[in-house]
Amino acid sequence: MSAIPFDSHAFVKRLISAGMPEGQAEVLAEEQAKLIETQLATKTDIELLKHELTTRIGGMIVALGGVLIAVKFFVH
Repeated sequence: MSAIPFDSHAFVKRLISAGMPEGQAEVLAEEQAKLIETQLATKTDIELLKHELTTRIGGMIVALGGVLIAVKFFVH
């Protein structure tokens, strides 16, 4: 869920004042709000992803270290 505020009423008013028909402005505002809610990443979203990637990469580094030790031990 997005924590980014979007004032759809102010958005509609601005579009109408620029010459857009009210019905069209309202539909555009609704779709814009949906887009922000579902597609925009917040700083928290990015931090969570960063933590997850750091954990996964750390696991891969440990696994690679194990493979290198095994190769050194078993291959002369």
